[in-house]
Amino acid sequence: MNKRLLILIWTLVTVLLLAGCSTQPRLGGAVRPAVHSAVDLDTVRAGAFDTGKMWTFDYPPVDYFERTYSFRPTPQWFEQARLAALRLPGCSASFVTADGLVMTNHHCARGALDAVNREGENLPQDGFYAATLEDERKIPNYYADQLVLIEDVTDEVVRAFEQGKTDEERVRMRQNAIAEIEKRYAEKTGLICNVITFYNGGRYSLYGYKRYTDVRLVFAPEQELGYFGGDPDNFTYPRYALDVTFYRVYGEDGKPLTTSTYFPWSAAGAAEDEAVFVLGNPGRTNRLLTVAQLEFMRDYQYPFLFRALDNLVRIFSDYLAKHPDKKLQYQTQLFSYSNGHKLYEGRLKGLRDPITLAKKRDFERTFRSSVATKPQLQRQYVALWEEIERLQTEKAALFAENNAFTFRRIGRSSLFGIAFDIVEYAKQMRRPENERDQRYRGNALEQTKDRLVSAQVDVELERTLLEFHLTWMRDAFAGRNEHFNALVGNRPVSAVAAELLGSTILTNKETATWLVEAGPDAILASTDPFIAFIVKTDAQATDVRRRVSDVESREAARVQMLGRALYDVYGTSIPPDATFTLRMADGVVKGYPYNGTVAPPVTTFYGMYDRFYSFGKKEPWWLPDRWQTPPPTFTMSTPFNFVSTNDVIGGNSGSPVVNKNLEVVGLIFDGNIESLPNDVLYSSEVERAVSVHSAGILEALRSIYNAERLVKEIRGGKTSQ
Repeated sequence: MNKRLLILIWTLVTVLLLAGCSTQPRLGGAVRPAVHSAVDLDTVRAGAFDTGKMWTFDYPPVDYFERTYSFRPTPQWFEQARLAALRLPGCSASFVTADGLVMTNHHCARGALDAVNREGENLPQDGFYAATLEDERKIPNYYADQLVLIEDVTDEVVRAFEQGKTDEERVRMRQNAIAEIEKRYAEKTGLICNVITFYNGGRYSLYGYKRYTDVRLVFAPEQELGYFGGDPDNFTYPRYALDVTFYRVYGEDGKPLTTSTYFPWSAAGAAEDEAVFVLGNPGRTNRLLTVAQLEFMRDYQYPFLFRALDNLVRIFSDYLAKHPDKKLQYQTQLFSYSNGHKLYEGRLKGLRDPITLAKKRDFERTFRSSVATKPQLQRQYVALWEEIERLQTEKAALFAENNAFTFRRIGRSSLFGIAFDIVEYAKQMRRPENERDQRYRGNALEQTKDRLVSAQVDVELERTLLEFHLTWMRDAFAGRNEHFNALVGNRPVSAVAAELLGSTILTNKETATWLVEAGPDAILASTDPFIAFIVKTDAQATDVRRRVSDVESREAARVQMLGRALYDVYGTSIPPDATFTLRMADGVVKGYPYNGTVAPPVTTFYGMYDRFYSFGKKEPWWLPDRWQTPPPTFTMSTPFNFVSTNDVIGGNSGSPVVNKNLEVVGLIFDGNIESLPNDVLYSSEVERAVSVHSAGILEALRSIYNAERLVKEIRGGKTSQ
């Protein structure tokens, strides 16, 4: 996989960690929910767990676990759970044997499969199994992080914040304090150190990670099994997916890592009504935002992302239909776009549901009332909600234009992004070296220059992306930008895109390299249409970004203060929002009513074969030959997938599901369609986490893949080699 593709995929992952409808709203236009006349919204009340069950290891809910499950975990239980859980780039994972065997999802391993794929192979499609330790393949530029240190640094960060005289200064001093703490702890411990924000600034913790960089691929099934049902089945249940991959972590001596903290395997797996715990790294939730902030997301941020993803799914689907030989190169991107498209469709549906916002308003009323009844809190915090609401209006006024001047995010033409980076390089190179950003100094400079011209542009694909990009830029500028008018005017964007692609030098690596080597003056005087547009609009774009930054600083300062109020009122009785850091989420294995019937708590392999035959043996329900003719030893009644009430979201993919004895009973890989609004409001009524059953994983490894070495290690907790 080339560097640019990796960057694009991880950019999308970030968008999805930080974050539909049949209609496509105009960019920047507000979308209002319909009113449910049958419900008196004034009577709707917030639920006890609306803010979720993503508990931190800083503040484990021991008493709650005992009340709910008659189970009081010991400090040793929490330590083993913490050290056996891992974090991968964009996903979660866990140690499952004493010899460093790691379990995660197949969809988390798509990039790794691309990275170790050899000439003549198609591992993303065909899968992989290492029959011996020597066959395990090291994944380049990959790592697994283990959380080994937690320290409260709240006082130091808050003290720095409060020393600022203005909002901008407060935010800057907070950022500087966080950077200094991370640097100090990293130098002292040798760990990867991050300061984590909880309760929107109510608390801060220093997390120190031990990073393992020798991670090797052991097993992955075929794509048809890992992604069985494809996009139609994505975010649905009942499910029948073998969404599992095994890695192994190796130590500095080049041998499999020896670890005493891992999750032993439960061959029986999860049973209905059993209490289970998910240990993973949920990406991001927005449950503690104000109602005004949620309305901004509903009316601006989410519709924009949905529209971008909707078009990207269409563009890449059409392209791959015309060029099936490009599937290996672009299929992973299309999967990511399809996943995001469905995700934001569900999130928008949740935010447009008046019941959801009615519950959020009730929580906010109760919170504000608690502040108002305490004189000290009232003096500090009572005006914050109105101030944050006014800031949403300012953000809305800048939203469309700021997006139009943002060239390096999802849905953009790569040529605008390349041009922006080259112009930024020229601006930096005009400064004295000691005033440049780090990327443009010393040894880093050559690497930066190489990245500027490393992209290989697929002109046919780029033309379609450019047409889409120009369309929403035209919407955003609405005829008010003279330079965009000169570039596009009232002409069809298809004609403009073809013209721009015919006149730019940026699609050719040699000419782009020549321009960069010619120096900053030549770059800034270039007549290339993309570079010229970036140069001519630089002052306008800089002004818009400055105004956005000002609004964001004022909002961040007030959110920090509101976070302190939240913590003062609720303490750790509610969990903080997800931050792609380690959490434990409790729940029970349980079916739910859906579509006029009942979804079973557990599915079996029989259901997979039913879908295979019911859909005429066609993709995405196709099965490879080895699955079409299974051996007589294969037991199709084995539990395959299951659902539980655990609180999960993007980033939890690859999280182990364990029982009270910390034994693996399953592997999180999805949520059902009803769970998609969980980023703002958790519920256990019909929202479910979807997992692969531990018994199903073992049965597939044993009977279908003949992976005896792996089966013995999983069962025994140690490799036989």
